Amino acid sequence: MAKAGGITNAVNVGIAVQADWENREFISHISLNVRRLFEFLVQFESTTKSKLASLNEKLDLLERRLELLEVQVSTATANPSLFAT
Repeated sequence: MAKAGGITNAVNVGIAVQADWENREFISHISLNVRRLFEFLVQFESTTKSKLASLNEKLDLLERRLELLEVQVSTATANPSLFAT
């Protein structure tokens, strides 16, 4: 009888070890995927900041050009004789 109880106990321990191994493997996969996601987000942030900075510079340049054109049109409207041929 003691033998049967020992075998059952050994089987239960084996099942518990197998379940623990599967849980650890699952957690390892989750951890790896979280790490990959984090790395992607860091790279995405860096790329996005760079692209936004470039767009901001272009927008600033366009705004300055527009202001210059507005001044030129305003001047031409106020003094049409300056531009008459």
